[in-house]
Amino acid sequence: MGELIKILDAKLFLEKYEINDNVITFYVKSNTTKVFCPYCNTGSEKVHSQYVRKFQDLAIQGKKTIIILYNRKMFCKNPECKYTTFAERFDFLQYKAKKTERLKDEIIRVSLNQSSVSASKYLRKSVAEVKKSTICNYLKKMYNNK
Repeated sequence: MGELIKILDAKLFLEKYEINDNVITFYVKSNTTKVFCPYCNTGSEKVHSQYVRKFQDLAIQGKKTIIILYNRKMFCKNPECKYTTFAERFDFLQYKAKKTERLKDEIIRVSLNQSSVSASKYLRKSVAEVKKSTICNYLKKMYNNK
């Protein structure tokens, strides 16, 4: 199961997982020691705190996937940077997102060929928990960015 998490990001380490009914839950954390400030790109090893991020990813073998990420908040070592702390970031997940980018892409792909109501019903059965309003927001953003 640890290799599945590495597909998402090679920097992740699987602490444990649980399979309950129709859901697989992964508990992961970063295995890197140095994290770079997104504002000034200065590396830091000094941890400020840790918090939990919970988000959804693509289904695995028909089971919905939840990832619990122990995300670190770091001190920025650059005295010139206007931010004293920053949160560790990952390419597969936007800031404050509840769904991975690849899940978001799948939701859009499914939703393009049917109504948002029927897409929501289909996705909730086999892929992820997603509401009609979420689908509409994703589609609006997609069309506004073109």
